[in-house]
Amino acid sequence: MSSLRDFIDSVKPNFEEGGKFSKLRSTFGAFETFLFVPNTVNKGGVHVRDAVDLKRTISCVILALIPALLFGIYNTGYQHFRMLGQLDTATFGDIVLEGIIAVFPILVVSYVVGLGIEFAVAQMRGHEVNEGFLATGMIIPLIMPADVPLWLVAVATAFAVIFGKEVFGGTGMNIWNPALVARAFLFFAYPTKMSGDQVWYYDYDATQVADGFTGATALAGNTFGFEASFIGLIPGSIGETSALCCLIGAVILLLTGVASWKTMCSVFVGGALMGYIFNATGACDICWCEQLVIGGFAFGAVFMATDPVTSCRTEKGKYIYGFLIGAMAIIIRVLNPGYPEGMMLAILLMNTFAPLIDYCFVQSNINRRKNRVKNNK
Repeated sequence: MSSLRDFIDSVKPNFEEGGKFSKLRSTFGAFETFLFVPNTVNKGGVHVRDAVDLKRTISCVILALIPALLFGIYNTGYQHFRMLGQLDTATFGDIVLEGIIAVFPILVVSYVVGLGIEFAVAQMRGHEVNEGFLATGMIIPLIMPADVPLWLVAVATAFAVIFGKEVFGGTGMNIWNPALVARAFLFFAYPTKMSGDQVWYYDYDATQVADGFTGATALAGNTFGFEASFIGLIPGSIGETSALCCLIGAVILLLTGVASWKTMCSVFVGGALMGYIFNATGACDICWCEQLVIGGFAFGAVFMATDPVTSCRTEKGKYIYGFLIGAMAIIIRVLNPGYPEGMMLAILLMNTFAPLIDYCFVQSNINRRKNRVKNNK
C-alpha cells in the first residue's frame, strides 16, 4: 500500500489547481478517498469532531446489506430452478451461478450509471464526489425484480440520481430516499415490469414456467407460511424476501450506531398494531406477524426508513415517523387491491412529512423554554 500511496502523491499535483488535469480534481479526489482515509481536516470552526465520517458510515451500510445481497443471489437461482421443476437435480453451485448471472448485471448497471452521473455532476459543479451512492447503488438492485430489463434499471437509476438527489444539491440535501425514487419511477412509468405475474421470478424462458407459480405476489393471501417468509426462500424482489437477512443487517446497523433503533422499532410496532387491528376486524386474513416478514416490510424498515438524510432528526419525532410508516404500509396493503405492497409509498410519504414532524417538536421545545423563562421572571 505504501507504493500505491507514493504513486498517488506523485501524480496528485497534476490534479490540483494549476495542474494540467485540474478539471478532473473531483474525480481524482474521489478515487483517493476511496483508497485511503483522507488526511484533510476542517479549516473552519466546528462544533463536533467525530472519527465517524461519511465513508465509514456508508461502509457500515454496505456491510449490513451484504447478507441480503448474497441471499438474494441464491434465492434468485433457487426460484429459477424451482419454477422449472429442476430443484432436485440442481446443485448449490448451479443455483448460485444462476443467481449471479441474473443479479450481477443489475448491480453493475446501477453503479455504472449512478456513479457516472455523480462524477459528471461533481465535475460540473467543482465539488467533491460523495460516497453516498455507494449504498444507494446496492439498494436499488435489491428492491428490483430479478427479471427487470437492464435498460430500465439504467433509466430508473438516472432518474433517481438526477431528480431525487442532485436537483436538491446532492448527498445530504435530498428529501426523498433515492433508491425508492428509482423504484417509484419504475412502478408508475412501467407498472407491468414491477407488478403482475412475471415480476416474482427469474427465468430465461417464461414459457416453461408452471401455471401454479404465476401468482402476482406473495402478499396476496400468503401461502408460504411464517417460517418460509422469514427465511426468504419465496418469490420476490432480489433482496427483500429474507427477513432473517434484514435482521442481521439491522443488528450491524444498530451496533455501529448508523441507524436509529427508535425509528426501526417504531416501524415494526406500527405495522404490527395496524395488522392486528385488521385481523381483529376481519378485514385481512394474513396474520399480523406475517405482515412484518413478507414483501419489502422488513427491508424497508431496516435500510430505508432509517436513512438519516430523509428521516426525522428529533428523537421524539423518530417514534412518530417510524410508527406512521409501519401503519401506512399495512393500510395500503390491505385497502388498496391494486397495490399489494405498501412500504415504498409509506416511506416516501413520510419522507415528505419528516421535516414537518421535526418542526413541530423543535417549535414545541422552543415554546416550552420561552414559557419557562417567563415563569422564572
